[in-house]
Amino acid sequence: MGMLSLPGFLSCGKKKDFSLSNDKGAHGSDSDENVERGNWSNKGDYLLSMVGYAVGLGNVWRFPYLTYQNGGGAFLIPYTLMLALAGLPLFFMECSLGQFASLGPISVWRILPLFQGVGITMVIISTFVAIYYNVIIAYALYYLFASFQKVLPWSDCFSWADHLCSKTRLVSDCNATVGEEIIHANYSFITSNNLTCINGTMNYKPVQFPSEQYWNKVALQRSSGLDETGNIVWYLALCLLLSWMIVGAALFKGIKSSGKVVYFTALFPYVILLILLVRGATLEGALDGIEYYIGRQSNITKLMEAEVWKDAATQIFYSLSVAWGGLVALSSYNKFHNNCYSDAILVCVTNCATSVFAGFAIFSILGHMAFVSERPVSEVVDSGFDLAFVAYPEALSKLPVSPLWSFLFFFMLLLLGLDSQFATIETLTTTIQDIYPEVMKKLRIPITLGVCILLFLLGLICVTQAGIYWVNLIDHFCAGWGILIAAVLEIIGIIYIYGGNRFIEDIEMMIGKKSRSFWLWWRLCWFFITPVLLMAILVWSLVTFSPPTYGSVLYPTWGTAVGWCMIIFCVIWIPIVAIVKIVKAEGNLCQRIASCCRPAANWGPYLECHRGERYSHIVDPKKEKEHEIPTVSAFVY
Repeated sequence: MGMLSLPGFLSCGKKKDFSLSNDKGAHGSDSDENVERGNWSNKGDYLLSMVGYAVGLGNVWRFPYLTYQNGGGAFLIPYTLMLALAGLPLFFMECSLGQFASLGPISVWRILPLFQGVGITMVIISTFVAIYYNVIIAYALYYLFASFQKVLPWSDCFSWADHLCSKTRLVSDCNATVGEEIIHANYSFITSNNLTCINGTMNYKPVQFPSEQYWNKVALQRSSGLDETGNIVWYLALCLLLSWMIVGAALFKGIKSSGKVVYFTALFPYVILLILLVRGATLEGALDGIEYYIGRQSNITKLMEAEVWKDAATQIFYSLSVAWGGLVALSSYNKFHNNCYSDAILVCVTNCATSVFAGFAIFSILGHMAFVSERPVSEVVDSGFDLAFVAYPEALSKLPVSPLWSFLFFFMLLLLGLDSQFATIETLTTTIQDIYPEVMKKLRIPITLGVCILLFLLGLICVTQAGIYWVNLIDHFCAGWGILIAAVLEIIGIIYIYGGNRFIEDIEMMIGKKSRSFWLWWRLCWFFITPVLLMAILVWSLVTFSPPTYGSVLYPTWGTAVGWCMIIFCVIWIPIVAIVKIVKAEGNLCQRIASCCRPAANWGPYLECHRGERYSHIVDPKKEKEHEIPTVSAFVY
């Protein structure tokens, strides 16, 4: 080892002089409080990394659509309430948990060994998400490179298009007035006889806009379904490789390198959003788009529909990235007395304000597209992939100097995706570091590169001709119920088993003593409101479950079965680890369960100087580890 002071039993900061070696930890430097694990170089690195992790693609391609769909400006009422009742309490809890123990999402469950499987579930889900999230980044890279042309390749029906491709809607038939009679005829008859269609009676031929056909036929080379895997789309595979190379390069020194990269990747998207908003606001029809987004008169009656509140809660929950393990991992590199309370509020408010701001930039340009194509705004609005890679590119192609605006938009998507991906991979490497600290200290760069290479290879199935179906399948299952289950068990375990008041005392060791009135709101949320809301969302999701689809394409039965297998693989570790813990404990069944519901002997602040009287009993973790069965010690350390 070369160290006299043991990991998990270190003194603070400068007392590291007892070391016989000059080796630094995986992230450590001379200025760090925690030399063994390392700390953020400064507060800005941490805050921007958190903002980058929380603010992602969903802020741009999901929130604006939900707002439009759920009553315009009125939707901001349930959205804000759900932020206060569900999002912020969980966010604050996870930040406090990681900072207090200076441990990643698995090792931090020394707080409650029975629930350590929850941490494993978080890490496995983050692994699945990392695989497909980088594929979406690869899509953005492909469109970014495709924008370096004088004429955007999706601006017209070029050689790749079929007979259904059209830049405008084609009328097939309509009603017209002849004398005192109203007739119904095809459009060619109407025009040949110099008649005029009656407004609202026109039927249109089924056409596909160039951007839609380009997305399906060129970018994805999309097959007919999950059954037809097809070939690997080589240019998407290269873009995927490039995206993993960027991630690996940003993380080769862990938080010390990624903390600097996020100054660009987290901040520059705001510059681009502002540019797109200013440009969009100057276009004809922009006001129509904004009115569809917020609404000239918001539909307040929508608040009477349960679906609206469910949409608000789920958007907050997923947007803030709680229960993924990343918040715990990033916060674990904070100094012990960092004010995690103000950090949590700042990041959550920034995340939600970004969503609202992005909506104006998106809808102003979609409003112009509707104006130019003489369609209602409702026909050009969409969410998810269809917004990012079909509707918005179509709108940008109609602007002067369209390649510039296209480049800016996809560069923004690239940056939004990358800083979220940085934090996800840091979650995985932090987990490895907690389990094998000595190995990680010596081999951080090879291990980080190995993780990136492995996930790249696993992601190749997502850049085949059926790749988009796999991306959608993983997102439908893993990024849904698994996270909800982990969040429910997390808050139940910490508040009801470990003890909410005990957890509050832990937080006060970091941020100082607070009044009872200060904690009143947090107690109300943690003990009652937040768990009830999470349970309601989980039950609602299960009751309203529908088999996955991509557009009009149905998934085969075996595809849905694979989805269920993925989610089972993610959550099965919760009961497995609980059973292993109980079996290895001593005493009768009740005594074993009780012992597993108590914090591990080495639970507490990482550094000795922060433990005070409350945690002065902490045992030497090395001695404790010698008496454990190896397979279990991996779960604990």
